[in-house]
Amino acid sequence: MQFEFADVSLMGDREDNQDRAAVVVGDGAALLVAMDGMGGHAHGARAAEIGCRVILDMFNNLPKPLFDPLGFLHLALGRAHSAIVTIGLKLPMDLRPRTTCALCLVQRDEAYWAHVGDSRVYHLRGGAVLARTRDHSHVEQLLREGTIREEEIPDHPMRNYVECCLGGEPALPEMSISMRQPLADGDVLLVCTDGVWANLNDTEIAGFWRPGNGSCGDSIKALAEHAITASAPHSDNVSAAGLCWRN
Repeated sequence: MQFEFADVSLMGDREDNQDRAAVVVGDGAALLVAMDGMGGHAHGARAAEIGCRVILDMFNNLPKPLFDPLGFLHLALGRAHSAIVTIGLKLPMDLRPRTTCALCLVQRDEAYWAHVGDSRVYHLRGGAVLARTRDHSHVEQLLREGTIREEEIPDHPMRNYVECCLGGEPALPEMSISMRQPLADGDVLLVCTDGVWANLNDTEIAGFWRPGNGSCGDSIKALAEHAITASAPHSDNVSAAGLCWRN
């Protein structure tokens, strides 16, 4: 495989960073992870940290390329959920550690992805969004029902209400897992927390990977900084991991 990759996690206008983002590469496969912790300052950061570590450890300990990519994504999210639930069992329900999560696995000229909550996966091609995940959120449900329009989401009073996440209740949360996505030369895979996309549209996000915009690292850093500026003075934590594919 030939590709560039990078990750970034910025505090924004918050007092601490409850996000985690990472890329891990080995033996013909790469995994991108983004998590946005919830449940109070310390508990949210702990949820994202533990969830990320469980998923990365599982990936690192399996032979690659992975035999069952979709099974891996489902099992990895399930194990991360179980680990986060365990650390919160003695806490009141509203204080239990929780996190949203987005994963993208790349191997053999193909990508597979999964998410829980409103952390997103974007598949970019030619400076445009080819595909992206749909959030597990109240406003996304209203959008699907036709109750609101896309342009109403940024100002909606329930825009931050997430329908499901890792952690909290022991029952396994709803997961969305993609089918195989073939990759073309120049494709970009991006996983990110809602701090990235909250006040940017798809066109703005995709535009950071046009030819001549610099390396993958330059592009993802510029995107994160732009997201903070667009949300100032109340920017959330801003975290993302990206991979630029080359044939």
